[in-house]
Amino acid sequence: MSGSEADSVRAGGWVNAHTHLYSALVPLGMPAPSPSPRGLSEVLRAIWWRLDRALDPDCLRAAARLYVAESLLSGTTALVDHHESPEFIEGSLDLLADACEDLGMRALLCYGATERNGGRTEARRGLEECRRFHASNRRTLVRGAVGLHASFTVSDETIREAGALARELGTVVHVHVAEGVEDVDHARERGHADPLARLLACEGLPEGSILAHAVHLDESSLRRAAERGLWIVQNPRSNRANEVGYPRALWAGGRVALGTDGFPSDPLEEGEALLRESALHGEGGPAVAERLQAGTALLAGLPAPLPAARVERGRLLQGEREVVRDGGLAACDLDQVRAEASEQAHRLWRRMEAIA
Repeated sequence: MSGSEADSVRAGGWVNAHTHLYSALVPLGMPAPSPSPRGLSEVLRAIWWRLDRALDPDCLRAAARLYVAESLLSGTTALVDHHESPEFIEGSLDLLADACEDLGMRALLCYGATERNGGRTEARRGLEECRRFHASNRRTLVRGAVGLHASFTVSDETIREAGALARELGTVVHVHVAEGVEDVDHARERGHADPLARLLACEGLPEGSILAHAVHLDESSLRRAAERGLWIVQNPRSNRANEVGYPRALWAGGRVALGTDGFPSDPLEEGEALLRESALHGEGGPAVAERLQAGTALLAGLPAPLPAARVERGRLLQGEREVVRDGGLAACDLDQVRAEASEQAHRLWRRMEAIA
């Protein structure tokens, strides 16, 4: 990343446009699966879907506080989170929201409804958590959205219900789209060109909705997304780690922001990964660099605005509230947050081991 690009990120802070707060404990010694998974479907089943099923309130609270604390210190001023914890749905968004509000992080939160564990009942519980949180939340720094995990884990009925709920609440839908070829194959088996076409056919995407990844969407689909006022979020480090490919057609999408998909919310590391990966795949120019700051426009377009943020000389302010001072957190002790996270990480790994 060039000096001017880094300065731009530092001056206004960074909006991480797609992440998973629950992943914060992963670097704290999560055992590697054996045998090593190959392909996105195996990675999801061997790692991430076992991890989210193992989450309980204590693990999730510790993960959220760690992720938020370290994000603030890296210069991140807002997180667009996509959450799943199938064994702890009701009330899960409040734990995330409390971590953000207490430490001083702006956030857009949703629960990613899915049918992969408990069918339509599970999906309805996820959507109801989005509804409950949106109705009850009075926090200054946090807003609610409606989430779907990915279209290949839900029925047409759930997609329709998610879109209808988002319109009723006056918010957007946040969903994984075409991260892997599995999502595309699933949509085509149901008579659609790709997952975006299916989501649109089921009226699941109000204007301003957020599509994470879009690795396997072609130019015509991304133009269609732009025409519908949808946001695409590129996640370079995650896409590289999961070997899902590079989203070559993003230039046609118009609204493209940058996220980490659960990797640490470090704008310099993600920005360098973006520029490196884009150059390797023959994409470059101002449009790529603009993705570093596009999350700010994403937040600004939400129906309910959030306070402005600014970063200056070792300080981070959310509105008039100082949340980072002299390079340290104003609202908590980082060592204590990390100690609690380490303790809960060991519990989480034991819980994961018990899940087939």
